[in-house]
Formats: sequence, structure tokens, C-alpha cells
Amino acid sequence: TAVTDIVPDVVVAKDGSGNFTTVGAAVAAAKDSSTARFVIYIKEGAYFEYVDVDKKKTNLMFIGDGIGKTWIKGNRSVVDGWTTFRSSTVAVVGTGFIARGISFENYAGPSKHQAVALRSGADFSAFYQCSFVGYQDTLYVHSLRQFYSECDVYGTIDFIFGNAAAVLQKCNLYARKPNENQKNIFTAQGRDDPNQNTGISILNCKVAAAADLIPVLSSFKTYLGRPWKEYSRTVFLLSQMESLIDPAGWLEWSGDFALTTLYYREYKNTGPGSNTTARVTWPGYAVTTNETEVIQFTVGNFIQGSQWLTSYNIPVYLNLT
Repeated sequence: TAVTDIVPDVVVAKDGSGNFTTVGAAVAAAKDSSTARFVIYIKEGAYFEYVDVDKKKTNLMFIGDGIGKTWIKGNRSVVDGWTTFRSSTVAVVGTGFIARGISFENYAGPSKHQAVALRSGADFSAFYQCSFVGYQDTLYVHSLRQFYSECDVYGTIDFIFGNAAAVLQKCNLYARKPNENQKNIFTAQGRDDPNQNTGISILNCKVAAAADLIPVLSSFKTYLGRPWKEYSRTVFLLSQMESLIDPAGWLEWSGDFALTTLYYREYKNTGPGSNTTARVTWPGYAVTTNETEVIQFTVGNFIQGSQWLTSYNIPVYLNLT
């Protein structure tokens, strides 16, 4: 369904031409515990506010005018006294949340440590053609089942992290220029129990350097991930990796912590960064060409996409391709 075909319930506009001038006011106006979809159209502009879609606000949809046009911005950070959890510009917990055509940013900067742009703990949440812009800890895939399609994610340290079951499909992941003596790490998955059905699945994505990193690429090391928790689980499947990835591929968290218990896999990736000949030799890491091993990380299998995503009118494929 084209954006123009979706009739919003309320309109947010900075210039007063809508029902509300802030996103937060529109969220507050949504009926609690709704089983019907409630659509909030957020017109082009930069909205400097902190938005909380709490668990009572179910089946909300944010539609913006597109990446780089509709912005929700904040700058909370750990250095300025917030917890990582509370630093998010936008936090969503309500089941069935959808966002489309919005840029979420935390502009605290690379010296402010953890500073989250978006945190999702919303089951059945989906983000289509959105961007997430920050430095350390940009996108907090906190918990439950989440889907990201055709999104752009920008960051430096651990910038896709958390303990959700998250699939990123056809997304662009961009490492930015960090501070001196910092490294870039795309993921820090937080599974702390081997029975949790969580993990980060990067499927048919592009792994690349942002414009500010390209001229100084040789000054910084960049890794696919590191184990935030003991049973950290991350897979890169059928993705295109540019030359920024260090030959080792993956980074320790602290000494030999989690290296035997983590689960990291690379499957049929392409591009100069996908060369696995000098990769780490941890017990928990492997390169695989076995489709039956990675099929569990598809949208259909990992987040049960056929049960919910197919009704969302956003492009998705349930299998590896």
C-alpha cells in the first residue's frame, strides 16, 4: 500500500496545519489497548522531543514523509546522566508498532558514550524505510520480535544491540567516524541464556562506511560484532560487506568472555569485507555454507513473520531470498 493510500487518524505538523504539533501529543490521543490500527502521519520537519509508545498504546503506526524529511531528534546520553535504556529519543513497547518513512536520531555525539536513537521492546514491531542515526548504541533492539526493512542504520560502537529476535532485511548499515582510539562495532547482541530464542539476523543487507568514515578508513578498525552477553547470537547472511571490515571480523568483549558460548555465523556474504580467511578462531564462531543451519534465522522461522508481518503491507520475504 502506498503511503498516500493510508488515511491517517491524526496529523502532526510543526506549522499547526495538523491536529497536533508534537508527536507525543498524537501518541497520547491514541486509544489505549486498541485492536485497530491507529495511524499518525508526521509531516516533514524536525521534531525535538522524546516519544514513549508505552505498552498500553498498541497497534500504532507512524508515517513520515521519508528518510531525511521527517525527523524525531533528541540528545540524551549516559555521559549526561541517563541510563542507556532511558537515553532513547523514541521508545516503543506497545505491541504491533509500525513506522515508515521516518528518521530517528540521537545527536549527542561520539563523546557522550551510550546514546540511543530508538529502543524497541515492542512485539510484532516493524520499521520500513526508516533511518536510525547516532554513534554509540544507536538502535536498541531490546526485546521480542522485530523486523527492519530497507532501513539505514548509522553508528560507531555496538550500534545495533539488545536481546530481541530481530531481522534486518535489505537494510544499509553504516559505520561512522568515531573518536580517536575508538573502534566501530556493528552489533552487540545480548542473549544471556542459551534457551532464549533471540538474536540479530542481518539478511541481504549492505555493510558499509558512512561518508565521514571513508576518507579516514585506515585510521579505524571496524568489526561485525562483539559478545555483550555470554550467549550472544548474531548472523550475517547473504550480505554485501565493504572493505572496512577488519580481516578478523569479530572482536572480543573482554578477554575470553563468551568466546565458547556465543553463536556467530557468516553465510555466503559478498564483497571485499566478506573474506573469511583471517577470521577469529573462537569455538562459537563459524563460516557456514549450510542452508539448513541458517534457515532458522529467516523472517518466517525466527520471528514467525507469516503470522503477523504479511498483514502489514510492507515488502517482506519469509525465506532466505
